[in-house]
Amino acid sequence: MTVQRELPYGSWPSPITAEALVAGAASPGEVRVDGADVWWSESRPSEGGREQLVRRAAGGERVDVLPEGVSARTRVHEYGGGAWAVRGGVLVYANWADQRLYRLDPGSAEPVPVTPEPSVPHGWRFADAEIVPAGVWGPGAWAVAVRESHEPTAVEAHGEAVNEIVAIPLDGSAVAAPGAVRVLVTGPDFVSSPRVAPGGGALAWTQWNHPDMPWDATELVVARVDAGADGPELTGAEVVAGGPGESVVQPTWAPDDSLWFASDRRDGWWNLHRVGAGGQVEVVAPVDAEIGGPQWRFGASWFAFLADGRVACALERDGLYDLAIADPVRPEQPPQAVVTGLTWVDQVAAGPAGGADIVLVGAAPAEEAEPLGVSLQHAHVVAAGDEGDPDDTEFDIMGTAEAPEVGHALLERLRPARESVVGREWFSIPEPISFPSADGRVAYGILYRPRNPEAAAPAGTLPPLLVSIHGGPTAMTRAMLTLNIQYWTTRGFAVVDVNYGGSTGYGRPYRELLNGAWGVVDVQDCIAAARHLAGTGVADPGKLAIRGGSAGGFTTLAALAAGDTFAAGANHFGVADLAALARDTHKFESRYLDRLVGPYPEAADRYKELSPINHTDDLSCPLAVFQGLEDEVVPPAQSQMIVDAVRAKGLPYVYLTFEGEQHGFRKAENIIRCREAELWFFGKVFGFEPADAIEPPPGEGF
Repeated sequence: MTVQRELPYGSWPSPITAEALVAGAASPGEVRVDGADVWWSESRPSEGGREQLVRRAAGGERVDVLPEGVSARTRVHEYGGGAWAVRGGVLVYANWADQRLYRLDPGSAEPVPVTPEPSVPHGWRFADAEIVPAGVWGPGAWAVAVRESHEPTAVEAHGEAVNEIVAIPLDGSAVAAPGAVRVLVTGPDFVSSPRVAPGGGALAWTQWNHPDMPWDATELVVARVDAGADGPELTGAEVVAGGPGESVVQPTWAPDDSLWFASDRRDGWWNLHRVGAGGQVEVVAPVDAEIGGPQWRFGASWFAFLADGRVACALERDGLYDLAIADPVRPEQPPQAVVTGLTWVDQVAAGPAGGADIVLVGAAPAEEAEPLGVSLQHAHVVAAGDEGDPDDTEFDIMGTAEAPEVGHALLERLRPARESVVGREWFSIPEPISFPSADGRVAYGILYRPRNPEAAAPAGTLPPLLVSIHGGPTAMTRAMLTLNIQYWTTRGFAVVDVNYGGSTGYGRPYRELLNGAWGVVDVQDCIAAARHLAGTGVADPGKLAIRGGSAGGFTTLAALAAGDTFAAGANHFGVADLAALARDTHKFESRYLDRLVGPYPEAADRYKELSPINHTDDLSCPLAVFQGLEDEVVPPAQSQMIVDAVRAKGLPYVYLTFEGEQHGFRKAENIIRCREAELWFFGKVFGFEPADAIEPPPGEGF
């Protein structure tokens, strides 16, 4: 039996070091199935944060596909996603270094470019590609993709980057003859998800215009495709769904040529829909839960058609995810959840030939996110939401040769899990919570309590609380094993991930609570979470801290200026000046604040009122600031402004900047330095000595 040492909260020794956060880490991204092979992308901090592609053959052999140093990553919308596609073993991907599309043939080690070199670096960027094989639109193969042009002539003519859907010949002819790239769709401010019908005779896509974001209002458009002498041509474009007040995501052609998509037209919940033979739109498997989400990145997949005609989907309710099955033959029946033990489901795809029924990215309270195969032969299904308490579910990864546990689907780990530095007894289990907030609202979050089998705090003491704020702000927290959270809980912190009003996962009305109220509703809910947990004995009322990145950094700064609830804050590349953000940010988010704050400059007074940089006189506690110096989303000047103001006021602060980092840190050494500096900072504020040996970060006042 392990004897627990009595140590103050925060000072508990933990084997989950900052180095352990990145050692062997490979965060899975998108999943694709090509015949009998499963492909996925991995972000690898140990390789400078590059995106490697992995192919797993039917026999289980895994191969890193991209040459050394190459990263499949796109800058479209700055958040990227959808940087690669594969069909028949042929890979097409966007190269991070120059943003051009490349083709890599089976058995070849040398990628070849298929898009021309732009006149300025990164002048043409590509995403969301789909491969059309030879014989469909003529003798050669094509790729259909979103192209974002930053070419000077395009920007001068339109006043901003230009987003279009283009068709690119994959024989490389466009490299010497840029005119070979066919523009199929132009005009809307934004386009996404170009999807070719099975026979090649139709193209579906989504589009939207300023000031809408894709979770506000999108249109689903279908056009006929004719194979002309110089390539594909579109005719008869028609809007078949979407419009004001409706968000459409993931248009997908079914094997029977019907068009499916996720839409929130039904009571504000993203649900499955299909376009019938007469053009009417029909909801399939209606449920008061989300099958879909905010399209911050390209390449998302919330549902997929299975070989038996059913539809597998990721279904989210109350902060937890299910793998669920919908039956098109019974469209009125809600999806049925598959008992897997997973609490996070993403990137759903039909399984490979001769393999699992489904592949996806999944995670659980004691398992990190990873690519998985799911076999349904012995699966037990229940009404969505009836799977039981996640504390009681046992997440078992089993090889396909083993008999599945009774009542559970068979889960197959598609890659070896990284070696864990601790056993499950160290992990704090996520607890979905709700709590009262301002104006009679109910807000939500995921609570993690301190847990360390080798340490205990002195009797009568309570732990410090980290109120963690997700970015977005249209995003949500994930109830799953994340070592970034366990880093804190194993040292004696309580952590609450807040799904404040405006977050995804609770329907459109909850998502729209932030409209006109960014810096108000989110701040109220984060303060309410802290006070609720302090008032119920979960945390020390005198040791409440708030931390967040990007939009979460803005909420952090705004909450610190809103009163004295928090004793410390950590701002990761957060917004300090809303007006500067409205003026300087990239195209995708350039009108985002129209809804969250108001049109700029017409609402300039409101921007000034809500910007933390104008309320530094109200700051009264220490602050840590972390910033990447190549951030195009929240430029470094935002962090510098708040640091200058804090320094002028004489408050203690820590300020770390990182060369070569964009919006979010990807390099192992920077992730380690950032996390250790933040722990050191909280130790100074809350009066404990971290068990880790940490080099003091730059700053003043400590």
